[in-house]
Amino acid sequence: MFLDTVLTRNASLVDTAAALHRSGAVPPDTYVLDADAVEANATLLAAEADRLGLTLWFVVKQIGRNPELIRAVSRHIPEFAAIDPAEARLLHATGARAGNLGHLVQIPPRDLPEVLAWRPEAVTVFDLANARAVSDAATALGTVQDVLVRLEGAPGSVYPGQEGGVPLDRLDAFAAEAERLPGIRLAGVTAFPCVLCDPATGLPAPTPTFELAVKAKALLAARGHHDVKLSAPSATSMATLPLLAELGATHGEPGHSLTGTTPLHAADPHQPEQPAYVYVTEVAHTLADGRPALHGGGFYARAGIREALLPRSGTRLAVQPSPAENIDYYRLLDAPARAADARVGDTAVLAFRTQIFVTRSTVAVVSGLSAGAPRLTGLYDARGRAL
Repeated sequence: MFLDTVLTRNASLVDTAAALHRSGAVPPDTYVLDADAVEANATLLAAEADRLGLTLWFVVKQIGRNPELIRAVSRHIPEFAAIDPAEARLLHATGARAGNLGHLVQIPPRDLPEVLAWRPEAVTVFDLANARAVSDAATALGTVQDVLVRLEGAPGSVYPGQEGGVPLDRLDAFAAEAERLPGIRLAGVTAFPCVLCDPATGLPAPTPTFELAVKAKALLAARGHHDVKLSAPSATSMATLPLLAELGATHGEPGHSLTGTTPLHAADPHQPEQPAYVYVTEVAHTLADGRPALHGGGFYARAGIREALLPRSGTRLAVQPSPAENIDYYRLLDAPARAADARVGDTAVLAFRTQIFVTRSTVAVVSGLSAGAPRLTGLYDARGRAL
């Protein structure tokens, strides 16, 4: 999906990843991340958000919750949106500030005393039961916690496994109950996804769910709530920040833009953000019909993978489809024109959309690429733990 883009914009990352694999410094099934590019992207996003009067909460699930990269991003975007408590703990321990907790995964009540003690800017709640739990925990701590109401998505727009939220037509009744809870303040709304990129062109556009969130923001304002926040996550990037500001969002949540890997970046290699990671693996064996099999472990069902580059021979081979329900022990390529172009042990470099935290991959962080002096600064597992 991103191979052409990364070869156009960050070819030295491809060369470095291949060299690290050839030398044995990184194993197959490794994502190699360019810390300089990640930080440069964070700098761009922070400056544009500031120009537009937006606040950003950065997201790191897709890059493996990596502490080196968290530090690089938080120098420019200080607050995070954590997907779940495990991620929140790592982000907090690394020194970033809690922006939004509880979205996309609600905080279990047993974890609320710990995370509320960090004084997050906001906690997202999906229903009254979770709002009451936050209120009770905040009251016990002697605080009042700002909460965002998660809106139920528009029909047909909600991803399986991400269901939940308050329907717009029930928000008024929800607010009436929540306003009676002493430990919380209704600070705003959020929903997901608010922006999506067209599969063919990569161009971003607001979703019907974004329209619901805008209406929900107005409803809370009409009830007398002041400075109502609207966080509008999904596809937050340099290209979409003006759209968020125009439609009334107050917050964005950059994730894939930190690595230059939104669908728009696949369609347009000249977007401001640089591509900042590649996936490196190797040929494990060859089938009788000549198709090479790559070691797997890091392939993601929504990756949009198209080709693999085998740097030794310079060959680019199509990656064959694989059912999402199968374990990715291996991934097959088309057979090369010459058998010698793909040998067991050959390095393979790919670039595709991922969510590293759901893989079993190694993460290698490289610094110094922007100065022409790359160095491997750490190896981590897919959940940010040093190896």
